[in-house]
Amino acid sequence: MKVRYAEETFAQWQRQFETAPKRSDGVSSTTVSGADIEPLYTSASLSEGPEELPGEFPYTRGIHAAGYRGRLWTMRQFAGFATAAETNRRYKYLLENGQTGLSVAFDMPTLMGQDSDAPTSRGELGHCGVAIDSLDDMETLFRGIPLAQVSTSMTINSPAAVLLCMYLAVAEKQGASMKQLNGTLQNDILKEFIAQKEFIFPPQPSMRLVVDSIEYCAKEVPRWNTVSISGYHIREAGSTAAQELAFTLADGFAYVDACLERGLKIDDFAPRLAYFFDAHIDFFEEIAKFRAARRIWARHLRDRYGAQDERSLKLRFHTQTAGVSLTAQQPELNIARTATEALAAVLGGTQSLHTNAMDEVLGLPTDKSARIALRTQQMLAFESGVANTVDPLGGSYFVEALTDRMEAEAEAYFERIDAYGGVIPAIEAGFMQKEIADAAFRHQQELETRQRLIVGVNEFTAGNEEDEIEILRIPRRLEQEQVERVREVRRRRDQAQAARAVTQLRKAAASPRENLMPYILDAVRAYCTEGEIMGAMVDVFGLYTEKAVI
Repeated sequence: MKVRYAEETFAQWQRQFETAPKRSDGVSSTTVSGADIEPLYTSASLSEGPEELPGEFPYTRGIHAAGYRGRLWTMRQFAGFATAAETNRRYKYLLENGQTGLSVAFDMPTLMGQDSDAPTSRGELGHCGVAIDSLDDMETLFRGIPLAQVSTSMTINSPAAVLLCMYLAVAEKQGASMKQLNGTLQNDILKEFIAQKEFIFPPQPSMRLVVDSIEYCAKEVPRWNTVSISGYHIREAGSTAAQELAFTLADGFAYVDACLERGLKIDDFAPRLAYFFDAHIDFFEEIAKFRAARRIWARHLRDRYGAQDERSLKLRFHTQTAGVSLTAQQPELNIARTATEALAAVLGGTQSLHTNAMDEVLGLPTDKSARIALRTQQMLAFESGVANTVDPLGGSYFVEALTDRMEAEAEAYFERIDAYGGVIPAIEAGFMQKEIADAAFRHQQELETRQRLIVGVNEFTAGNEEDEIEILRIPRRLEQEQVERVREVRRRRDQAQAARAVTQLRKAAASPRENLMPYILDAVRAYCTEGEIMGAMVDVFGLYTEKAVI
């Protein structure tokens, strides 16, 4: 039962607050996103309404009635470097140390649909993830790891359909049924146009590929999360929390609209859509963002799209701690930053979590730093007590008021995006890109004027001159080995079969009604390389050049 303070009691507190000494350090009391924060929140700060329970619409307090009392979040570490063989060893190491799901990082040539022996791949192989050129590499990547028994997340976008088909082909070779496979494909091309910029094709054919994969998996790989709609990269590009929330959910609605236009039924695909959010350093703002996301998604799916399956209404999300919050100065402090952000993700009700290693701002994580990051999650799960009750911060005046405000700010952004005619026209007009750039500029100004402090960067810098920590470096010999490997695959495959598969894919791409997934899968089975498969589609779809927006 809510009990409001007597007006005279609150007025007395207000007088005491106004006459009390105030901090003189000049540091802002807004959130990291710049939102104003009241000095005190009470029951009067909340909107009236019935009390909500976990597992009940609109799922503000969580999508499961039992929370982590029923099942802990999946603990993932983003891993991938050098070659498939090197990364396979890291996967086995992480699984042996208690990791419960794999998360694949791909190198830049793979992300951009290029083979390792392409001239533009030189110097980039294996540096931000693992190099995957063909089914042969994917087989090596998961050698000794039964795909029917492990959940795998793959962070790939423009070539997502190709890498998914490679994964499916490996599962086939292992004797696993596609209906057994459990995992997530990022496959979120819209946020690439908004923030990360790893696009290849123009927006419309890019969306076609996303819908093709959703349609195919709804029938053939029913447990697979076909899109991980990603706010993470939007936030890493400099957005506020409210912008991350609004632009990410707007992308999600755009995918729903595209699938409905294809003729799919909402409850046939919506349960397998998932989200991927950033857990930034502003603790309570992040928790409110996650709670608001669930509420908004549930309401729109029910009231706007007519979803009736409860699974369609439940927003499931993976979280990664904020890479942009890590500092090269005093990098050991990143352990504390990551722990704070991970706790926010858990209190916000995440289903899956990746904790950044302290050295990721400097290079790929070492075995030791990756283990510390994983142990951070395990400490939260088994030592902190945070998993012992469902939604521990539910009912907090501050958190509930922040949640309401997050929802209102997101809805205001939806209206502005609709005024452009939807997400793709808004992207083409540069609306979201400019909003993010402006937010990033404001944040940088606050750092330079010391309205906002970052320990070790613009304050408390003693110790910055200490020796650097160990950094994982990729041996140059591995690049040449990978180049030789892809060339050997081309030499030993059935050339006629490979040529036929690429030709059929090119023809199918030219036919707008064809789902391209079966054709891509045939090309993968023929050991066509990623570059050859993507090249066939480039021949039809063309390449996209972004218009500069000032």
